[in-house]
Amino acid sequence: MMKQRLSSFSALLLAVLVLVCQTMPAHSQERKVQNRPYIDMRAWHYGFLFGMHTQDIEFVNKGFINTLEDGTEESWYADVASYTPGFSVGVLGEARLNTYFSFRVIPSMHFGDKTVSYFDQFGKVRVQQAVKSTYLSVPLDVKYAAQRFNNYRPYLVAGLSPAMDLTIKKQKEILVQRFDCYVEVGMGCDFYLPFFKLIPELKFCFGLRDIIVQNRQDLIDKNLLKYTQSLSSGYSKMMMLTFYFE
Repeated sequence: MMKQRLSSFSALLLAVLVLVCQTMPAHSQERKVQNRPYIDMRAWHYGFLFGMHTQDIEFVNKGFINTLEDGTEESWYADVASYTPGFSVGVLGEARLNTYFSFRVIPSMHFGDKTVSYFDQFGKVRVQQAVKSTYLSVPLDVKYAAQRFNNYRPYLVAGLSPAMDLTIKKQKEILVQRFDCYVEVGMGCDFYLPFFKLIPELKFCFGLRDIIVQNRQDLIDKNLLKYTQSLSSGYSKMMMLTFYFE
């Protein structure tokens, strides 16, 4: 589990370093002819996006102890031990505020899943649950862009993203809330190509709401209740690598 997390963070660090290296202008570089020099002067920008993402849940375990009929005690702990890549699609609308700031609305859909592993008190995986999610989100972001240099322009972005999970499944070990809201922070770079603008972006999303449903009225098999009772809370997270086209 730890190796998988380290591998994921290593891949993330590599992606950040590559993006930073690509977006840092060399001051000694000569000025070149600019592609689409007036595209950023428009009041509105439109485009579309596709990308990849990983979904995660940050659990807070409370070490619930379940006593079996034979008197044996067992404790359960949950964690997302591995990550499965998902994909995202959507459209982009961007309003120019001034030379450096703009406001973005990005209706998107994110298709993905995460595997929740339940460990006993000895650290052995006893049960696994695939939690599939299809999020419909509408990020509202503020973008701060540096001064354009030749045909690229790095930027930072931050905002809020209300989201709704369209694929909630009951009668499982845990049940998650349908609605959530994320805080988003990220970085990217505008690349001005001859016929369009390409924008790779790396973004991190942190859920603000505890998504674990504690009042499990949906359960028919009450033996599954122990998995919910072992959790104090859970907060959703996502990491997204997105490519915008304008």
